[in-house]
Amino acid sequence: MGAAELDIVTGATGYTGKYVTRLLLGQGRRVKSLTGHLNRKNPFDGRVEMIPYNFSAPNALAASLEGATTLYNTYWVRFSHGGSTFDAAVQNTRSLLRAAKTAGVKKFVHVSIANPDKQSPLPYYQGKAVLEEAVMASGLDYAIIRPTVIFGTEDILINNIAWLLRKFLVFPIAGSGNYRIQPIFVEDMARLAVQAGQGGTNTIVDAVGPEVFTFEELVRLLAKAVGSRAGIVHVPPAVLLAASKLIGSMVGDVLLTREEIDGLMADLLVSSGPPTGATRLSDWVERHKDTVGIRYASEIKRHF
Repeated sequence: MGAAELDIVTGATGYTGKYVTRLLLGQGRRVKSLTGHLNRKNPFDGRVEMIPYNFSAPNALAASLEGATTLYNTYWVRFSHGGSTFDAAVQNTRSLLRAAKTAGVKKFVHVSIANPDKQSPLPYYQGKAVLEEAVMASGLDYAIIRPTVIFGTEDILINNIAWLLRKFLVFPIAGSGNYRIQPIFVEDMARLAVQAGQGGTNTIVDAVGPEVFTFEELVRLLAKAVGSRAGIVHVPPAVLLAASKLIGSMVGDVLLTREEIDGLMADLLVSSGPPTGATRLSDWVERHKDTVGIRYASEIKRHF
C-alpha cells in the first residue's frame, strides 16, 4: 500500500486551520502546515510537520509544498499591525499561489470572505476580491470558501461580545443594530473546505449558518445566555470606535476596527444564498453559556 496523500494547511495551529487539519488527519491523510508560529506547541502529537512560510524565499516556499495534493489556505490578517498589512497579505498569498503552481499542487482551497468586492472602500473586502481573481487565474484547480463570521470554542468576536456583556454595565451598538449577521460553526466551515478540496470541480461557496440575526438580536441572545444585566444603548459609530479603542488599550489588543464596524453596518456578514452549515448559533450558545466570554480572547496575542 502506498503512502497516504499529502495535504498542506496554512495555520494548522490557528483557528480554522486546526479544524481542517483534524478532519484531514481523521481521513488518514498526511498533513503538513505552513506557519508563522514555529514556537507554538504542536497540537497534533507530532503528526503534522510545521514549516515556516518563507514568503520571501520563493524556491524554499515551493519546495515545502512539493508532493502535496491540496493546499488549504487560511492565511490572512484581520487588521494591519506592524509589518503585517493587508497589502503584504495580498502579496504573500500571491507568492503562495505561485509556489503551489511550481510545486505541482493539484488544488488550492482558499478561505475568502462573504461579499468580497474589488471596488470596496474597505481594504479587507477589496483584498479578498483581488485574491479571488488571482486564485481563479492561477491555472490551479480551486475552491473558494466565503465565510461570514466563524464561531466556536476559540472564536474571538462572539466570545468577546459575551466578555463585554459580563464585564460592563453598558453595551454600545453602532446605529440601529438592525444590520444582519449569519455566523457559521467552525466545524461546519472546516467540513465545507475539505469537501470542496476533495471535489472534482472548481467551486465558490458561501460558508454560512442556518440562522440570521440582526446584530442587536445577537447581542441580546448572548446577554441572556450569560446572565448579563448590561444596558444596550445605540450610539454613533464614532462613539463605538472610541469606546473600543479605550477598552483595547486596557486589554492590550485591537478590540474592533472602523472597517469592521463599517462592514457589519453595510450588511456584509450575511449571504443571499442558502445555508451551508447546519449548526445553530443559538443552540451552541446555550450549550456553552457557562464558559463563553469568561476570558477575553486577544487577536494580537494569537497572531502576532
